[in-house]
Amino acid sequence: MSFTKEELELLHNSYEELRKGVALHPRAFYDALFEHAPQMRSMFREDIEGQNMKFMTTLGVILTKLQDEDAVDERFQELGTKHAELGVQVGHFQPMEDALIDTLKNELGAGFTAEHDALWRRAFLTISERMIRRGNIPEQ
Repeated sequence: MSFTKEELELLHNSYEELRKGVALHPRAFYDALFEHAPQMRSMFREDIEGQNMKFMTTLGVILTKLQDEDAVDERFQELGTKHAELGVQVGHFQPMEDALIDTLKNELGAGFTAEHDALWRRAFLTISERMIRRGNIPEQ
């Protein structure tokens, strides 16, 4: 999937707002994830705040290079492989997407529009498809 310059700018700007909000609420994404999929809690270490920092950093790097798949190809493979080793399956990506959208809604408030929602879902789909493919993440 390709993104226009304007779409990438919208993603980047909303990511920066998300990053600021998550700095104040470092458990927000994972609290939302475990609300959507409590069975996934055991897949994560106890240091959820540290895990959140890694997630936000990785998300920022990937968003920066979203148009250039080859630029982060190695990163997608590494992420996908690590996730597969942890037992992540394709079905786990939906609650992660839902948690990300919930976190964006909560952190951006009225600034999170229907356009943001659709764009972030498209970006998440793009990212997750690349991780699944490169990391050979199983269906079940």
